[in-house]
Amino acid sequence: GMCGRFFVTSSPEIFREAYGYAEQPNFPARHNVAPTQPVAVVTAEHGRRRFVLMRWGFLPAWVKDPDDFPLVINARIETAAEKPSFRSAFARRRCIVPVDGFYEWRAVPGRRTKQPVFIHAPGDAPLALAGLWESWQDPTAPEDAPPVRTCAILTTDANARLAPVHDRMPVILPSAAWSVWLDPASDPKGFA
Repeated sequence: GMCGRFFVTSSPEIFREAYGYAEQPNFPARHNVAPTQPVAVVTAEHGRRRFVLMRWGFLPAWVKDPDDFPLVINARIETAAEKPSFRSAFARRRCIVPVDGFYEWRAVPGRRTKQPVFIHAPGDAPLALAGLWESWQDPTAPEDAPPVRTCAILTTDANARLAPVHDRMPVILPSAAWSVWLDPASDPKGFA
């Protein structure tokens, strides 16, 4: 089950107001955000929310050569706490990927191609997808080169509304849960 495409069409002000970060990013509307592209991510660092651009495609810190590592765009929330790739990010580096919605592909009887289904919140409110992030340092880069920040979106079993389309869906966080999810000191196990 993949969340492999999403869209961000709200104005930057709407996201900024919702999440309360200080940065004033001016990111253009994007109707088909794809893996390996930079995505807007909200983190909490030293108790303050931050807006950061990260590469969508998670690289654990221990990876030597990204070309030898599969493209990881999703992580299962049920197993992220135990999996070596995600364990430390799940414990300490959780983030939110703010989107306006996402696509799932539905199999159509008698047709080879799948049909994209557009999933968005009632009233088109922005959705907060739960994510994990990691800093990766390229061993071949100069020592003062900034680390590459990468992220993955967590998935869970589809709810009743989405089950007919797909068996998995992104973890969507209600606003009351944002602070707890982002706080590295909180226990994320309650979300799984």
